[in-house]
Amino acid sequence: MNTNDQAVRRDGRTVELVYRATTADMAQALRARDAHTAAGRRRRWAFPAAGTFGIGVGLLVTVTDGTVTGAPLGLVAAGVLLWVITLFGPRLQARAFRGLLEKSGETRAVIDGSGALLTAASCEVRVGWAAQPRYVETADAFVMLSDDKRAVAMTVLPKRGIQAPADVDGLRALLDTHLRRL
Repeated sequence: MNTNDQAVRRDGRTVELVYRATTADMAQALRARDAHTAAGRRRRWAFPAAGTFGIGVGLLVTVTDGTVTGAPLGLVAAGVLLWVITLFGPRLQARAFRGLLEKSGETRAVIDGSGALLTAASCEVRVGWAAQPRYVETADAFVMLSDDKRAVAMTVLPKRGIQAPADVDGLRALLDTHLRRL
């Protein structure tokens, strides 16, 4: 063990994950982030509300006027698009990461008293607790989030990557010690 490893493991608890990140992981993380940020919560109600309004006005104008013109159809189309973005937005955003996820290959994450060290095929990143001081637990992952309004920075730790089943509770305890659970 080199001196860097000794400094990293100062509190004695370490959990290791080995995984290949997928677009499903990213989509789940984006949904979790949206549920716990003001911008995400606004998007979750504003897009459907605007979509419903556009569809309603477009249909009302079409039905009461008796003729079909571009404006009512445009409102209906815009409303449908807003609903599609609401329902499939995180999945579509996650697909944008596909190439990057494929390039990164297998990731090894070591979570300890100083933060998370993630090592992939072409990079190594250390994320200190102060950089992403909040986290969300989903059914399949732990998602560390930055503290800015939109939680731009996030780290996804899929539970399937945890080496020993008992380490799920260990990782949860480690995150609870250093981060604020949302």
